[in-house]
Amino acid sequence: MNKRFFAALGTVILGAAVIAGIGTYVASAKNDSRVLAATPAGTMVTPQGTLPHYTLDMAAYPDSMAGSHGKDGGVHPDWVTYGDYTNFKVPAHSVITITIKQYDSGARITNDFFATVHGTMDGTATLNGKVVTSVDPEAVGHTFTLHGLADAKSQLFVSVPLPSLADSAVPDSGYSTTPNVVTFSFITGDAGEYVWNCEYPCGDGTTARFGGPMSTQGYMSGNFTVANA
Repeated sequence: MNKRFFAALGTVILGAAVIAGIGTYVASAKNDSRVLAATPAGTMVTPQGTLPHYTLDMAAYPDSMAGSHGKDGGVHPDWVTYGDYTNFKVPAHSVITITIKQYDSGARITNDFFATVHGTMDGTATLNGKVVTSVDPEAVGHTFTLHGLADAKSQLFVSVPLPSLADSAVPDSGYSTTPNVVTFSFITGDAGEYVWNCEYPCGDGTTARFGGPMSTQGYMSGNFTVANA
């Protein structure tokens, strides 16, 4: 595996208590206060009737020279990151279509559950123009996993795997000209505050792979606000 953040191998060591299941995505520090609002895209016919349709675009990068961290990559230039935003706002009771360009390499996902598409409008995603329900668990770069905080309102769970690029397709600097492009749609429910994260263990080193960028908002996790129109 050729993920660039391993250049900092061993620089961040977090105790085993940090790796407390999949909940470790919640960051102790919020590194980007910017919020990207979804773009209106007309309406879409769904099993729930005709609903407002909105779109979001994002990318997963092998280092932090892209995204919101500045031209020098910020304080952690070797960390993997989503970008260019990691905080999003979308309308309630609407169809949201997300397109993600995946520029990173990868390896085997820890839990095969996250190699399968969950929670999308039709149970599928589109990978480079082809409809899929899962990807090879041996070749996952990242995931986009969205879920609701505990409250009395409707909950939201969406998880879509992003296939990795081959190591040879990830240049030492800059980014591939042919990323994997993943598109999927889902329907929002009630207004509420949600969080999203990557479920591929892409943290620093071999003993803290749920730490580093995985546990820091603005890198591999962020906020997802569903708001009333």
